[in-house]
Amino acid sequence: MLVPYDALQQLPNETLESLIKEYLFSQVEDGSFSDTDDETLTLAINKCKQALKQGILVVEYSEDDESIAIRQHDHLHN
Repeated sequence: MLVPYDALQQLPNETLESLIKEYLFSQVEDGSFSDTDDETLTLAINKCKQALKQGILVVEYSEDDESIAIRQHDHLHN
């Protein structure tokens, strides 16, 4: 189930940023995101927030395993 962008805006900022950081660090593991210094991380968080707003990235909640994760919209299985 996709979480609407408007619902994300209701989350505390720290919660949304933690979710984004988890996504970014998963990108480090697969080589898509390589630098984790504070400035780069802040820029990457802001880019992710924009991508969420534009629908490029989406937040998906899995009822099966009760997990939540950011995914690229183009990579969702329909």
